[in-house]
Amino acid sequence: MNIYEALRASHDTQRQLCEELLSSEPNAQSRKELFKTLKVELEAHAAAEERFLYCPIMMEDAGLSISRHALAEHHEMEELMEELTTNDPTVQGWLTRAKALCEKVNHHLDEEEKAFFQLSGKLLSDKQKNTLAKDYLSDYERLKTKYSS
Repeated sequence: MNIYEALRASHDTQRQLCEELLSSEPNAQSRKELFKTLKVELEAHAAAEERFLYCPIMMEDAGLSISRHALAEHHEMEELMEELTTNDPTVQGWLTRAKALCEKVNHHLDEEEKAFFQLSGKLLSDKQKNTLAKDYLSDYERLKTKYSS
C-alpha cells in the first residue's frame, strides 16, 4: 500500500461520515456521536497526513505552495470543528455549520486527490510512498485512539 491508497481510505470514511451527519435526525445524542466520530477521523487524518505527506513535500520547492494551501484548509476545518464542538447539535444553525464543514471537507478531499496527489506523486519515489504509508497508518491509528478518549 502506498501513501495515496492509505489516505484515500480515510477520505472515503470522511465522505461517508459527512453524508451520515448531514442526513441525521436532530436527536442530540445520535448527532453528537456522529460528529464525534467525524471529528476524531478528521483530526487523526489531518495530523498524520501533515506529518507524513505534507512535511516531505514542503521540503521540495515545487511542493511548498500546494502544501501551504492544504495546511490552510486543514486549519479552516479545525476552526469549524471547534465551533461545532462548543455548540449543541440541536440548536438552530448547528446543522448549517456542519454543512459548511462537510462542504469544506469534500472540497479539500477532491482538490487533494486531483491536484496534490498528482504533484506530490512526482516528487516522491515509490519506496518513499510505501514507507510514508506505513508511518502514516501507524500514526493515524495511534491518534484515533488518542482523540477517541
